[in-house]
Amino acid sequence: MTTLRNKLKLAATTAARITATALCATLAITMASQHATAQTKQQTKQQKQKHSFQTADGSFLLDGKPFIVKAAELHYPRIPKEYWEHRIQMCKALGMNTICLYVFWNLHEPSPDNFDFSGNADVRLFCQLAQKNDMWVILRPGPYVCAEWEMGGLPWWLLKHKGITLRDDEEPYFLNRVAIFEKQVANQLADLTIDKGGPIIMVQVENEYGSYAEDKSYVAKVRDTLRQAGFDTVTLFQCDWASNFTKNGLDDLVWTMNFGTGADITKQFQKLRQLRPTAPLMCSEFWSGWFDKWGAKHETRPADKMVSGITQMIQQGISFSLYMTHGGTSFGHWAGANSPGFAPDVTSYDYDAPINEQGAPTQKYHLLRETLAKFSENPLPDIPKNIPLTTIDTIAQWTFTPLDKNAATTTTSDSPLPFEDLDLGWGYAIYKGPNFKPQAKWAELEFDALHDYAIVSLDNGAWTQTVNRTINQQSIRIPDNMLGQQHSIEILVEAMGRINFGRAIEDHKGITNAVRLVTPGDKPQQLNGWTITTIPDDYASIAKACKAYQQKTNMGQVNKRQGLNKAGHYRATFKVDKPADTFLNLSLWGKGQAYVNGHPLGRYWSIGPQQTLYLPGAWLKKGKNEIIITDIKGPRQLKAWGQTTPELNLLQPDTENRPPRPARPDLGLYTPIASGTLPNDAPAATIALHTPAQASSIALEILTTHGAKQTAIAEIIALDKDGKQISRDNWEATYASSDDTQSGNNTPSKAFDLQESTFWQSAPKAKAPHLIVIDLGQTTTISKLLIFTKEGQDKTTAPAQYRLLAK
Repeated sequence: MTTLRNKLKLAATTAARITATALCATLAITMASQHATAQTKQQTKQQKQKHSFQTADGSFLLDGKPFIVKAAELHYPRIPKEYWEHRIQMCKALGMNTICLYVFWNLHEPSPDNFDFSGNADVRLFCQLAQKNDMWVILRPGPYVCAEWEMGGLPWWLLKHKGITLRDDEEPYFLNRVAIFEKQVANQLADLTIDKGGPIIMVQVENEYGSYAEDKSYVAKVRDTLRQAGFDTVTLFQCDWASNFTKNGLDDLVWTMNFGTGADITKQFQKLRQLRPTAPLMCSEFWSGWFDKWGAKHETRPADKMVSGITQMIQQGISFSLYMTHGGTSFGHWAGANSPGFAPDVTSYDYDAPINEQGAPTQKYHLLRETLAKFSENPLPDIPKNIPLTTIDTIAQWTFTPLDKNAATTTTSDSPLPFEDLDLGWGYAIYKGPNFKPQAKWAELEFDALHDYAIVSLDNGAWTQTVNRTINQQSIRIPDNMLGQQHSIEILVEAMGRINFGRAIEDHKGITNAVRLVTPGDKPQQLNGWTITTIPDDYASIAKACKAYQQKTNMGQVNKRQGLNKAGHYRATFKVDKPADTFLNLSLWGKGQAYVNGHPLGRYWSIGPQQTLYLPGAWLKKGKNEIIITDIKGPRQLKAWGQTTPELNLLQPDTENRPPRPARPDLGLYTPIASGTLPNDAPAATIALHTPAQASSIALEILTTHGAKQTAIAEIIALDKDGKQISRDNWEATYASSDDTQSGNNTPSKAFDLQESTFWQSAPKAKAPHLIVIDLGQTTTISKLLIFTKEGQDKTTAPAQYRLLAK
């Protein structure tokens, strides 16, 4: 008996020791992390040696000596905090001497006057880690940043202020909120400028404002706001494109250019050299790749052209920032969308950058490192070890919770309300409308306007149809066999990323105006009387809803047939022997968000091209881990797994209602309004109409080019009768005779996507004449067209003889 008691006592003591050891290990990790942070702060305090950074004699001067800025663009919220230092060290080993970063307003102020600079938002620590690794910092605090980030970094709650005009000199509310935010940024970072012993050598004023408007007064107010906030002794600069930088250039700011791989370096700086012959030259965004959008191929850019451009700049004493050196991931709901139209960005921000999404070096990295080593006075540091990768076995056992069990609020309204009026920034809403009875030969439901993706359900799911803003779809046809009957209606709306570029950034979500029943010969009937239920996409509320529903229903695993193609929250657990990075494959799922151990991994959509979500090993635990997937369409199979390579370029067949490729339009229905021959020696050629013409659609027929069979157009800009740019927010390419998707996403919409570095290009074997037709989205008067040719020295694809027609 005594022996048994001793054995039990020994077993209990051993178990207690094991538990204590585990607790000690956890505490040790926590304390080590806290110690590392404290050590970093202490080291930064010890490094408070003051330096100077100025401009003179055509150069940047660091402590009075010429200095070429070789900056690596990194975005701290797109990198797990645990990996920040690794990514900084990767940039240093590449041959860079500076880290360039945006400050994301909507990350730091999720609601008015609620500021967060902790965790992955600890931008101060990020800058300190850069200094710890002997890297300088270029700070870009906006307020607008673009970056393919939700609303370009502006907080969604600004849209709750009725009638607000963003980025505008005459909007006091906006300017007041900018001042409040920039003061908070300065409280965090103003004492880290170079003259005070910190790493920050320059601070940017606004961002690419010439692509948005012409308003020097507004830019001056942002400049003054930054100075008053505390950035009053550091070099301030602004960036724009070679075609528009003079629109808002302020005399007391450094001017820098933005352009990408393949650009003609000499021409990019030609005008700046003329205007400021003694100013330093810098490309503040040299685009290493490009971003991806849902439903299009993965974007890539040639490594040799990137390296060639950087080599030319260094040889000419031109500074640069490589955007992106490491893109990372737009975790959670942070991926934005582009315009014209609505083109939401995927979650991965891999960007075809030298350092891939997981932080590993690519072929681009090694090629660029080899080049930068030749321009370095000292040997480059060794490349840091790769973050380990692992696989996760197939996860097949799931519990299911209906989507509406995570409901937050329910509101009744005569007309539908946008998300912002419902105090919902992101997520989903269910709109239940009045019963209606279509009595006609045909009927449509028309939405004004639905943002962004919806599943319309009649009669409790007896008939469903999707509405997809990405294909400019704002109406659906009701089946003939449902006419003459009474129907109930329910609309599940998902908000995707808000537009982050151009005038369309005031991007409200949900059903923003009305739903109408359209029948032939009758005035559209507006459906009134709605009940709206909001469903947030934050982990805490989803996890709580799942737990409550499972306890209430005592539900076990999902029946394999029951769980398919149903909107809801799917929860499972999986085991990990040794935490390491992995890529979660969700190619069998529909559309939604994924969370692991409380961390939002981002959006997925079965259409691709992205089929995996990056899952950092730092967010995994040894042993049991939790995964929750919110899916508004439901999976085709209840399976997910982790793999060691990403899948960023797999387009799956879109079984929804994507329209077929249109037939060539009948040009006999169009009126010729101009013809001639365009030169190929100017960045932008002008098509001037003898008489301004009214048009709702234009057709540009390219009869010959300046040497090649292919043709290419980077941008088409239309001017009205007063010489002002006509908005391109609602332009749509309705036809192109061909497009080149072999060498890239050179589709017709690239001819007016507000980006001069992207272009529409005809297919390699296509012969002239080439044709592109654009729906202007409204009837307007055109006096001129500006045609921007493809960037770079190769002008053989530039249009020569042309014919312009209008309808």
